Amino acid sequence: MSVAAFAFALLAATPLAGTPAAPLSASLSAQANTPELAVQPLAAGKADKALAMLEKASAADPHDAAVLINLGIAYAQAGEDGKARTAFEQALACHEVVELDTADGNATDSRRLARKAIKMLERGEFRPAAARAGQLTLRD
Repeated sequence: MSVAAFAFALLAATPLAGTPAAPLSASLSAQANTPELAVQPLAAGKADKALAMLEKASAADPHDAAVLINLGIAYAQAGEDGKARTAFEQALACHEVVELDTADGNATDSRRLARKAIKMLERGEFRPAAARAGQLTLRD
């Protein structure tokens, strides 16, 4: 899966059955696909711009799983794997579980997405293609 496909263009964030209702501001934010999610800079690999946007959004709402997941992606793109893991783990620990629509058109819950992001981080999938190329080996 490419990083661009994993950059979460959230079209809707709705609580799953058995979880508390999402705050109105979070639902409206997700539905409007506002810049707080930094989808465009993430998809373009502009980690510095995405980080500025996402750190501000996370400070305003530190329990927004969508923001935390995208923040983790931005940290990973910037080569800060420790901070990325922390952001993904914070998203995983969020009390509210929301359904997220991803850029590739799939929908999944925020905890599942956070677990997937941690696995991708461990495999180095958020690194730029040039950095990943150095991991390749050739067989004679």
